[in-house]
Amino acid sequence: MRFCADNMIARVTLELALRKEFDYLIPPGLAEQVDVGSRVQVPLGARKVMGCVTALAEESGQVRLKPILRVIGARTLVTPNILKLARWIGQYYCCAPETALKAVLPDAVRHEQAGWRERLFVRVLPFSGDLPRLPKRQKEIFHIIEERRELPLQDLLEIADTTAATIRRLEDKGLVAVAPQISERDPYALEQILPTQPLPLNTQQERALRAITAAMDAGHPGVGRPDTELRGQGAGGKGQRVPSVFLLHGVTGSGKTEVYLQALAHALEQGKGAIVLVPEISLTPQTVERFKARFSSGPLQTLVAVLHSHLSAGERHDEWHKIREGRARIAIGARSAIFAPVEPLGLVIVDEEHEPTYKQEEAPRYHARDVAIMRGQMEGATVVLGSATPSLESYYNCAKGKYALLELPERADDKKLPVVRVVDLRQTLRRGNMIPVFSPQLKEAIAQRLERKEQVILFLNRRGYSTSLQCPLCGFVAGCPNCSVSLTYHRQEQKLRCHVCGHSESVPVVCPNGNCRNPQIRYAGLGTQKVEDLLQKLFPYARTVRMDSDALKRKEDYRRILGDFRAGKIDILLGTQMIAKGLHFPNVTLVGIIYADLALHQPDFRAGERTFQLLTQVAGRAGRGDVEGEVFVQAFTPFHPAIQFARRHDYVGFYEQELEFRQPLKYPPWSRIALLTLKGRNEEKVKFSAEYLKRELEKVLTGMKDLVLAGPAAAPLLRAETYYRYQLMLRTPRMTVLSQKLAALAASLAFPDDVALTIDIDPADLG
Repeated sequence: MRFCADNMIARVTLELALRKEFDYLIPPGLAEQVDVGSRVQVPLGARKVMGCVTALAEESGQVRLKPILRVIGARTLVTPNILKLARWIGQYYCCAPETALKAVLPDAVRHEQAGWRERLFVRVLPFSGDLPRLPKRQKEIFHIIEERRELPLQDLLEIADTTAATIRRLEDKGLVAVAPQISERDPYALEQILPTQPLPLNTQQERALRAITAAMDAGHPGVGRPDTELRGQGAGGKGQRVPSVFLLHGVTGSGKTEVYLQALAHALEQGKGAIVLVPEISLTPQTVERFKARFSSGPLQTLVAVLHSHLSAGERHDEWHKIREGRARIAIGARSAIFAPVEPLGLVIVDEEHEPTYKQEEAPRYHARDVAIMRGQMEGATVVLGSATPSLESYYNCAKGKYALLELPERADDKKLPVVRVVDLRQTLRRGNMIPVFSPQLKEAIAQRLERKEQVILFLNRRGYSTSLQCPLCGFVAGCPNCSVSLTYHRQEQKLRCHVCGHSESVPVVCPNGNCRNPQIRYAGLGTQKVEDLLQKLFPYARTVRMDSDALKRKEDYRRILGDFRAGKIDILLGTQMIAKGLHFPNVTLVGIIYADLALHQPDFRAGERTFQLLTQVAGRAGRGDVEGEVFVQAFTPFHPAIQFARRHDYVGFYEQELEFRQPLKYPPWSRIALLTLKGRNEEKVKFSAEYLKRELEKVLTGMKDLVLAGPAAAPLLRAETYYRYQLMLRTPRMTVLSQKLAALAASLAFPDDVALTIDIDPADLG
């Protein structure tokens, strides 16, 4: 080991996928600036690269160490706690440490060129005596400035309809000052937030809140080093209780959000901060509005920062630094908000914890819910997972005593759950030759609600106009050239589009099959665009708006449409899963689910669970006001357990039968899954590589007696974005042991240059 008497040594993880740390000398001139978590520029060969200091040392096994070139930023960006969390993510999810580090620090903060925006501000200067003689126009402008005391120069020019030269004349006379200032970019700056007060809680809400605040008061010490096993999820192990993790299982409309708000207030009273995760960006505006309204004034007043990918880089930079500087003690956002630098952290809330969108699909393939539990363990924070339809894994952990279960079985204010009516589309189909979009029952129910000036939500989880273009003569189906899927017809753009890779092409006027050329080529299937057209024909007097990713072109569209719906400017809201959860509209008395079993027969063991969750969540949008709600569920398999248990609002019944279904094959929560996918453009080469990987796995994993190895087999979607894909699935209750072995094996194996291996621990999607 080399000992440095005069210089400390910094251990640096570079922003390159090298899977190791490098030692650098800390020059005396930078000694006061370098700390664990500092961003630095260092030499690597002939290049200058960026990195993060992950440790400080006095000794190194290297000789002739090079010095750090410079430090980026005045303070550390990665806190020790977040650094510890990133190390665990790298170990558990089988990814390079530098990949994990990139995930915990947003690009807008990490990039050297990112920074605060400076704008010119005009402010009134103090003066004594009478105002000097001014031309009429200058006097008018001065009074505008005097009234506002200070405002951005650009805003003043627009308000006063003047020029910068006129403002400079006022500056020359010593009446105003024009100087640059940091101007924060607030994505919600134009929102009118009206303060709210805590609402009275019912008995169940009060009981849940007491349990959460008691855990926060007791606290628990963060561990010195992260456990390598994620104790919060999965099965097996010793069944030990995870410190202060609660599952808040409350039916839709039961007032979970009010429990969250009052628990947050308790964290603030303790001098601590909090993180609130929502599963989708689309849920953020309504959530932010409620949380800002509660904490915009009063003794617990604090800024509420928002973190999600629809913010501009500048907005993301400013929101992140509000948290880092302690000015915003509450952070709200999608999955990456779990890395918000809140210190000290008292509470983490994961709303709709069952949602698969909490799973990151690119490396590092972390699950934000599981990372939240681990961060809570490390930092002594209480974690609350909330859902009307919890994941089987979370509910199983309650049954095993790992989590504490809190239940809200009734809606707030004694409102009733909606009546759910299942319509057998097969019966409707027998009366004609075509598959109906609206059954007579649903059509009549919509007409009644419109007559009573009530609102309707219609749900179909398939966008586009038609799902395929087919020839009835030769059987040709327009398929994507890059993926193993048919193209979807989008009528407004007159395009065929692939919803996997984004490929688009013009609509043919005759069958593209050279031996056919049939001009009667037709569209099959159904998407939201076709439903929208049909609604306008059936109910021309109704104000109908479609909300899916095709319809929302600008980031403010979602907020605008929901605002119009809340204000009663929209009668029928039609959409995909972005309207299925988390929204509260008291005047919605009818929800129609057009095809309830769309996802029921996918090749995924979670298909039933996803269908049950989606139906329950969509149904929960009805009957939140004074009028009882009604839900129509149209299905071709109306007696499927997922549909029948959702009809009865019976989560426990569904959980018990689904648990029994999964046990023989050891699917979660009985075990955990690692999905290994090989992909390349040559199918035979990919298949051969998958067989080779299986043989190597069998050699390495012989000691794991509780392991189930399945495959290799073609992925459910064999070809995606021009790549063929083959998979192996491993199931075990001891995932930490397996992930360590997989990481070591992946580092030692050599595949052809054009074949890549990905390892997904606890995958949410098997496609």
